[in-house]
Amino acid sequence: MPAETDPIVTVMTEQEAEQQARRIIADFATSYRNTDPVPAVGAAPPVAQPGRPPMSQRAVDASTVMLSASVATLPPGAIAIGVMLASGYADPVVIGMICAAPAVIAVPISAIARLLRAAKPEPDVHHHYNGPVHQQTTHSSTRGVWARTDNRQ
Repeated sequence: MPAETDPIVTVMTEQEAEQQARRIIADFATSYRNTDPVPAVGAAPPVAQPGRPPMSQRAVDASTVMLSASVATLPPGAIAIGVMLASGYADPVVIGMICAAPAVIAVPISAIARLLRAAKPEPDVHHHYNGPVHQQTTHSSTRGVWARTDNRQ
């Protein structure tokens, strides 16, 4: 249907269209700035921000160490995958035995070491002093893969 015969559509010249656009823009606000002050404390609960969750500095340090240590497992795993693919023998049973071998060896050795440590008697210590003496005995124990010394009196 042509524009000249449509009663709703009116044909304007460029100048009329530009005047109409300026009038519409002048009648309506095109921007708004809220000048109300922002409250220092609101009623809304705090919201966790994206990224690492809020935690203590000690927890952040520990998680950073764990993340860094987990990255260190990638090269040995990649080497193992390469060797198995190169040999053409990547059997799940063999992989399971390789993964379980350290535990199968370490558990009995640690149990025997624990038994030997418990069976070892403490030596008798005899001291002979002349004069006033103050004696303080400290029992020291260092255990574990990451050694932790516990001095008790």
